[in-house]
Amino acid sequence: MSGFIAVHTGAGNCVDETKYQRVIKEACVRATDILKNGGSAMDACEAAIMRLENCGNTNAGFGSNLCWDGYVQCDASIMNGNNLHFGACTNVTTVKNPIQLARLICDGQERMLSMERIPPMVMAGQGAERYAEEMGCAMIEPSALISSKAKFSYNHYKSKVAKLTKSSSPNAEGAVTSDTGSALDTVGAVCVDSTGNSAAGCSSGGLLLKVPGRVGQAATYGAGCWATDTDAASVATCTTGNGEYLMKTFLAKEICTDLFTTECAVTSLHKTFKTKFLESPFLPAHQDLYGGALSIIYYPKNGGGEVLWSHTTKSFCVGYMSTQQKMPKVCVN
Repeated sequence: MSGFIAVHTGAGNCVDETKYQRVIKEACVRATDILKNGGSAMDACEAAIMRLENCGNTNAGFGSNLCWDGYVQCDASIMNGNNLHFGACTNVTTVKNPIQLARLICDGQERMLSMERIPPMVMAGQGAERYAEEMGCAMIEPSALISSKAKFSYNHYKSKVAKLTKSSSPNAEGAVTSDTGSALDTVGAVCVDSTGNSAAGCSSGGLLLKVPGRVGQAATYGAGCWATDTDAASVATCTTGNGEYLMKTFLAKEICTDLFTTECAVTSLHKTFKTKFLESPFLPAHQDLYGGALSIIYYPKNGGGEVLWSHTTKSFCVGYMSTQQKMPKVCVN
């Protein structure tokens, strides 16, 4: 079979998605080049997300949303469908590419530490940063992750909070949260390589003006990404949206579980979003629930498969490409 990559730049409501088209194409081409040269799904997934982290327009890596204190704190995770290993990092401020650190943590699951200690699956803050430096990740000053675009948004909404607070509006915090939630540019990728192994990953700077120390779905097991390979199918999913709601519903895992037991992948994804996200008893009944997911399913017996996505927001920009295609396909929904 040929290898396949699909990426997204996040679900949003009032964003000009056309600014993402070039970087999506570049991410797809970079990933398929790796697949053509014998690289694994994990290699391609990591490379695609690194390109998205470096572009400056997405809410991941350089250009991430700023926390309440004006600094960037990044989350990322990746899952290997072949061995079901998962690795994630959270609240990192000096790692240039958080997905690279997540990959190293994931690969570390393959072997025990000295004296049979269990290796970490999720690492946070300064401990994660020290580990990243020891393992050779590119390290930068925290200020180097702040883009002019992110700084402008931070100043705009911080002043808006100050004005609303001064006016003693009872719904001040909710108004700002709703407004800043209109652009949820978390990035993600799903991939299947020539051997039929899958991988899924995601990276995010979290909500704009988030409380420092907050952990989002991009670093949470079962919420941000999921990948599983069996003899019958390989399935991978990555999510984006309101992190707390994605974590409460284990949405990535739920999507993959349901795709394994359906005869129609599109119907399955729609049903999962409806019954396990929009109608979930764990989520508020009278509030906007922003979410999106990008999924692939591959059937090794016939060599066929599908790429599909769903979102509750007004926009969702997706790109995909196989190793047999000359150019990636970009869809602005």
